[in-house]
Amino acid sequence: MAEPTMVGAGRSGQAAAHLILVLGAVVIAFPIWYVFVASTHSLQTILRPPLPMLPGSEGIANYSEALGGGINRIGGVSVGRLLWNTAFVATAIAVGKILISITSAYAIVFFRFPLRMVFFWLIFITLMLPVEVRILPTYKVMVDLGLIDTYAGLILPLIASATATLLFRQFFMTIPNELLEAARVDGAGPWRFFKDILLPLSATNIAALFVILFIYGWTQYLWPLLVTNSNSMNTIVIALRKMISFADADTPWHLVMVTCVLAILPPILVVVLMQRWFVKGLVETEK
Repeated sequence: MAEPTMVGAGRSGQAAAHLILVLGAVVIAFPIWYVFVASTHSLQTILRPPLPMLPGSEGIANYSEALGGGINRIGGVSVGRLLWNTAFVATAIAVGKILISITSAYAIVFFRFPLRMVFFWLIFITLMLPVEVRILPTYKVMVDLGLIDTYAGLILPLIASATATLLFRQFFMTIPNELLEAARVDGAGPWRFFKDILLPLSATNIAALFVILFIYGWTQYLWPLLVTNSNSMNTIVIALRKMISFADADTPWHLVMVTCVLAILPPILVVVLMQRWFVKGLVETEK
């Protein structure tokens, strides 16, 4: 008699867990759906609540205007240009952080040189120094180098990552010494060992870090706000702030909603396309 009760309790628990998951998904997805629906309606429809819950007939016109034309609130710059700026900066930051971090961790773990651990702890200490703490001297350096309103100015100060270096170091320390010795017996030098052995083993970790670092670069606000003066160099997050920062009735809310949809689409695509490697990389990193 006890067994059916336990089975029933187990099924009830699963049903409750699924219900909670569904409710959580609805809570997360509803604002995204609301913004998408608003992006397909005219400005007049948006300004006359309640907003319909189904897409309207102005979607193609709104998206064409935002992507191909210019938006007056941001100096006539198209959302297409903003997407390019943000995608280029986010990709460069993610790739740059991974390249610097994986090579730094490789040198710290597999090479023996003076002050090796001193350099590691110097890298580790930077975890206590967020961008906001060092933002003034960093900005002064960018001004002196003439990198304001440039891609280099947007990317270089954010291209190093102590966190990624620490994660790669911890992973490399799990590599058995027998593998290194076997590579040496096979005649593999440092570059070949790194390229043919470590990189394939690190593929899932690299994928997981790329997703995290790409989203980090995509959502940057404070630093791009400081180092970009021209509208054509703005990222999409900065442009959104400019589009809605005027206290008047002329805000183009239909174009704001289009920009919001386009702003969240690339990070979602990156997570969806790399989900399997992302989860696997996180699990292997924890091991």
